[in-house]
Amino acid sequence: MNIPKLGSLWMLVAAFFFAIMGVLVKIGAEKFSSAELVFYRSLFGLVFILAVTHYHGLSLKTSLINTHMKRAILGFASLICFFFAISELPLATAITLNYTSPLFLAMAMPFMLHEKPRKILILAVIIGFIGVALLLQPSLHIDELIAGAIGLLSGAMAGVVYVHVTQLGRAGEPDWRTVFYFTLVCTIGGALWMLFFHFTPLAWSDLPLLLGIGIVATIAQLALTRAYRTGNPLVVGSLAYTTVLLASLFGIVLWNETLSPDRWLAVGLIILSGIISVRATPRQNKG
Repeated sequence: MNIPKLGSLWMLVAAFFFAIMGVLVKIGAEKFSSAELVFYRSLFGLVFILAVTHYHGLSLKTSLINTHMKRAILGFASLICFFFAISELPLATAITLNYTSPLFLAMAMPFMLHEKPRKILILAVIIGFIGVALLLQPSLHIDELIAGAIGLLSGAMAGVVYVHVTQLGRAGEPDWRTVFYFTLVCTIGGALWMLFFHFTPLAWSDLPLLLGIGIVATIAQLALTRAYRTGNPLVVGSLAYTTVLLASLFGIVLWNETLSPDRWLAVGLIILSGIISVRATPRQNKG
């Protein structure tokens, strides 16, 4: 296959498909719970990773199973919170809150990786949380405020997840093995949720949507990984926020979602703080 050498621009491909995933999750949330959507999203990725590792004869054994499990379980919880926020909030708002993860990554690294924070990171955190305060202002309805807090929690957990990903990368663990354990835990966790709490019966008409979530999430993940492998990590991290802009457009076109000027300002501040954090913090591939 002749794959285009887009370098950092692969992040734009990833951003487009992540935004599409957000749209499909929002549609699917009308019928399925967040845990069920996480299950169907992860199952496709798990099958894909197993097929690739089997074809290439790659080993899934690891001596860092504890770190993998911490990363995977926290990632599973973060994904459930993210999908719940998508179901309850305007798409752009939910994705923006999830993209506060670089701020939490910047705050967690000094404690978990024993790295002294740069002063510019402190500025980024201040700007970011001014944005969060604007986005979650008390004038919002209480239901939306709760959903917003859960969306922010998804970003906080994702930030800690990326610290674990950094630890795994520094220990020499390949990306595909990290992604395998993540999708495995998400698939098992989602299945257990459906077994013990709630299972929504499937109809044939649901399959295109659920399969679509799995496909676009996997494409986005592959494009993101290629972007970090072949592009400039600083440029890639900045371009990641294109997802927020695309989600905003999808929300306007599909659901007539509009944000007030102060909430657009909040989104802008969070994006700015995230870009500052990206440029001041060593980044690893997302798993």
